[in-house]
Amino acid sequence: MNADPIAIRLVYLARLREAFGIASERVELSPGVASVGELRALLARRGGAWAAELAPGRAVRIAVNHELADDGAALRAGDEVALFPPVTGG
Repeated sequence: MNADPIAIRLVYLARLREAFGIASERVELSPGVASVGELRALLARRGGAWAAELAPGRAVRIAVNHELADDGAALRAGDEVALFPPVTGG
């Protein structure tokens, strides 16, 4: 595992953009944060709206480079990670 931090771009859509008050940000991930699940836990530790919206069991979809990803999906330098609520309706 590489010990250097990796930089990714986070994009927040719909309800999450409103709750967090930002549409996107660049984040450097420290060693030990290498998967989608670890990223979600890291963001939830920011507290407040982050903890509420990203709590375990809360419906949030995550895509890495425009592909839906599960918690085990690996993150790499330069990835774009989008967080958004599931889409419902018809």
